[in-house]
Amino acid sequence: MTAIFKRELRSFFSTPLGYVFSAVYLAASGLIFALFTLRSSTSDVSTYSSMMLFGFVAVLPLLTMRSFSEEKRLRTDALLLTSPVSATGMVLGKYLASLTVFAGNLLLSCVYIIPLGKYAADHSPVSAARTFGCFFAMFLVGACFIAVGIFVSSLTESQVVAAVGTMAILFFFASIALFNGMIDSYAVRTVLSWISLYSRFTNFTYGMFDFAALVYYLSFAAVFVFLTVRVTERRRWI
Repeated sequence: MTAIFKRELRSFFSTPLGYVFSAVYLAASGLIFALFTLRSSTSDVSTYSSMMLFGFVAVLPLLTMRSFSEEKRLRTDALLLTSPVSATGMVLGKYLASLTVFAGNLLLSCVYIIPLGKYAADHSPVSAARTFGCFFAMFLVGACFIAVGIFVSSLTESQVVAAVGTMAILFFFASIALFNGMIDSYAVRTVLSWISLYSRFTNFTYGMFDFAALVYYLSFAAVFVFLTVRVTERRRWI
């Protein structure tokens, strides 16, 4: 797994993809931060973090679309499938490499909070906890979205199809809460609220650690990583 992780991480920055992703991510997050935080003259970043969920829908597929689809297109996947690395190690190596690149850019975007000191009424631990909670929640949602992107990429050899398919799935999970109020059926609303990524996001933005939400996000990512492992194992034995 370590060899796959290093290989994938190196490939992000030996090709333009890593630089393009970083440029697009930082530009998009900077624009959203300026519109929803700086323009409002507030130190509250909860609106920014909520809007970034929809920014992730457009940006994160750029990071995951080539994970497996490029290997299939270039026919280099045969080398991986016949290597002594297990399917689990292969998938985890690619997943963790993408997650590392995302986490690095998320950390870089934390510099946006530096100018907020002049807007803060105080520098209480509560304010710090809310800010940390927002960025931590963004990381968790990003980890889930990357798992979805890796899975979709394993299903096709077209990067365009992988990107568009990932965007469609991510938009569904990100927007469930927005359309939930339009549904009359209480049972349907309950189910949709339960699977909504956004509904579990809110507690973190108030500075509250939601253990149930943490378990949900980790389980969500684990399910899609597991599905990707199953797809990879199936290809190994075909």
